[in-house]
Amino acid sequence: MEHPGGGVVTKAAERSVDRTAAAAPRALGARYLPRAGLIVFLTVAATLPFTTSNFRLFQFTQVLIYAIALLGLNMLTGYNGQISLGHGAFYAIGAYTTAIMIDRWNIGYGWTLPTAGVVCLVVGFLFGRPALRLEGLYLALATFALALSVPQILKYFEHWTGGSQGIVLSKPKPPFRLPLNEDQWLYFLTLAVALVLFVLARNLLGGRVGRAVVAIRDNHIAAEAMGINNALYKSVVFGVSAAYTGIAGALSAVVIAYVAPDSFDIFLSITLLTGIVIGGLATISGAIFGAVFIQFVPNWAQDISKAAPWAIFGIFLIVFMYVMPRGIAGFCRLVWIRLTRPPVTREEAGETRHHAPPRRDAPPST
Repeated sequence: MEHPGGGVVTKAAERSVDRTAAAAPRALGARYLPRAGLIVFLTVAATLPFTTSNFRLFQFTQVLIYAIALLGLNMLTGYNGQISLGHGAFYAIGAYTTAIMIDRWNIGYGWTLPTAGVVCLVVGFLFGRPALRLEGLYLALATFALALSVPQILKYFEHWTGGSQGIVLSKPKPPFRLPLNEDQWLYFLTLAVALVLFVLARNLLGGRVGRAVVAIRDNHIAAEAMGINNALYKSVVFGVSAAYTGIAGALSAVVIAYVAPDSFDIFLSITLLTGIVIGGLATISGAIFGAVFIQFVPNWAQDISKAAPWAIFGIFLIVFMYVMPRGIAGFCRLVWIRLTRPPVTREEAGETRHHAPPRRDAPPST
């Protein structure tokens, strides 16, 4: 016995099978292409020191350092919703922790990196605890005050920090007689630290802690009702974010081999905030895109116009925010979704409209 409308059902089933078969390669590509992209990125990053000049390699090392700092700030602002204009202060604390330990106490630079992270973790946690009562612009102003005060404090303790003259360091030699120059070794060291911190951040934000942090950002009252300790999570996120930025500052002190209070002014904090917005809020890969932007775009603006480089930089910012309102990472994700999404034919769209339930406010059919 033939089912009424069997021809229509058969055609719909055939289209469904064809669509599933066509979507299978796309789903396979969506699964393995990001991994392939990661492998290509690591391969290029590993061969970069042997194919570029020392100055260009120094710039890429700075990109990795900025990426670590931006990832820390993105944890706080992008994932947890706490706006900070003071992460340049934690960058400075990490840099001076390393510089003082190397210059005054003759401690190896390898030990100073985790120490700088721990110091900034404690300072960030202690600062974030009383700042729990502040939100939005009030928290931004509090962190802004921190960014303004830290350079002045560093100048005050001249015996330890060198005052306005700062501290001059020497670049470390490669260990174990590796056939690398100083810039190549520092690049590989920064790359290794960045990979470890990015993996830790991915595991942290992709698990229970990450879901709790995002829940607090979206609706802190609902998160509290679900049993999430808002005060604890906000303080911990603030501390971890400061630790990431402090490690970035410590690496910067080792790579540049010089620290001074004027290098960590409020403009650094604004630059870091600009980087996470351009790269993409609440994204891990956005830290890399944002780091590339804040490292190279000002230089390109200087090359375009030496008379008004910051005007050119402002034009770049406006264009990026207009074309990519969700940041570079969000734009790439949107393009990827459109490329991997299976196409919908007119027949399928017509069937969807035909079988869609009637709207509640629609008049009854006669």
